Amino acid sequence: MVGLACGAMADRFPDGFWWGTATAAHQVEGNNWNNDWWAWEHQPGTPCVEPSLDACDHYHRYPDDIALLAALGFDNYRFSIEWSRIEPEEGFFSKAALDHYRRVCATCLEHGIDPVVTFHHFTSPRWVAADGGWTNPATIDRFCRFAEQASKHLGDLITRACTINEPNIVAFLTYMVGAFPPGTRDKNLYKQSQEVFRDAHCRVRDVIKAALGDKPVGLTLAMSDYQAVPPDDEQAVAMRDRYRRVSEDFYLDAVRGDDFIGVQTYSRTRVGAGGPLGPEPGVPVLPMGYEYYPESLGATIRRAWEVTGGVPVLVTENGIGTDDDDQRISYLRTALRGVLDCLADGITVLGYTCWSLLDNFEWAFGYGPKFGLVAVERSTQLRTAKPSAYWLGSVARANALVD
Repeated sequence: MVGLACGAMADRFPDGFWWGTATAAHQVEGNNWNNDWWAWEHQPGTPCVEPSLDACDHYHRYPDDIALLAALGFDNYRFSIEWSRIEPEEGFFSKAALDHYRRVCATCLEHGIDPVVTFHHFTSPRWVAADGGWTNPATIDRFCRFAEQASKHLGDLITRACTINEPNIVAFLTYMVGAFPPGTRDKNLYKQSQEVFRDAHCRVRDVIKAALGDKPVGLTLAMSDYQAVPPDDEQAVAMRDRYRRVSEDFYLDAVRGDDFIGVQTYSRTRVGAGGPLGPEPGVPVLPMGYEYYPESLGATIRRAWEVTGGVPVLVTENGIGTDDDDQRISYLRTALRGVLDCLADGITVLGYTCWSLLDNFEWAFGYGPKFGLVAVERSTQLRTAKPSAYWLGSVARANALVD
């Protein structure tokens, strides 16, 4: 009996632990035609396999989607507000769009769901992109002006706020890979955009907090479990540390003192003396091209906690793109076991957010990768909760890692 009791306690999360899922406006709303991604999807020669079009029509179907989220057992919903809808032309703010997002927040609260609002999730208005986007320091002032308008309009309903989603990924995939708009591969522009993003977070954080008061505000960062191969090779370790510094520490050093750091993790990156090595032979590779490696979440939580000097961690994205829902459950279970281990070691982890609520538009990959807890039939927009949705919902309700 004592052993069973200890095991049950070990599988429990702290009281007040947050459980949620997430989406991004462009990936689910549909017809976000006024931003840089819509233009990119329809431009010949880009890596996009298909355009977003109606997406999941979440712009109109959000009441049902939020009701389903609540029925499954979750207590918060992380979503983004679309800058190009709210400020379709510079200096013109749409009250209709702001009122729409106010209704989304209010619907969340009516269902007992905390609205967690992201102010920038990959997409920018076309007029911002036309003037250099995130390589132009003027974008910082423009983004702060937008955030001020939006946070004043929504701030009394927002529970938590994320400033910018994965700025390190946007900078890298845009200017080093060419997979994000405008697809200009330029190392100098990469460095410049990194600096603009970091400075924008530091500025806009204070703007949002002025409207939200003591409600938590933080940055979300894409993190990978960088591993040196072999682990005792000095050159491999040096190369691993270099990747960490450029991709992650540049931002982690800037968020010391923030309310939280949003950790977003999916897999690991094996690094040899010459750079990334790719997947290890024999390890399953997912449709996105990276390894099945749920242990990466615990590793990145520990690293974020260490580098920031103890800033509370909120897992703002974690999940798996797969057609095998049993594999999704296995992945989530192992990842959550890593969260429990971090908590047991005294690391402050505020909550867990699964990506994603819906099978949605996965950027250049189109609708192929299936990250959703809820399937979406594209021709009818019919929603069907997967077994993983019910399983994770039961974990949320129990606040424990249950069978």
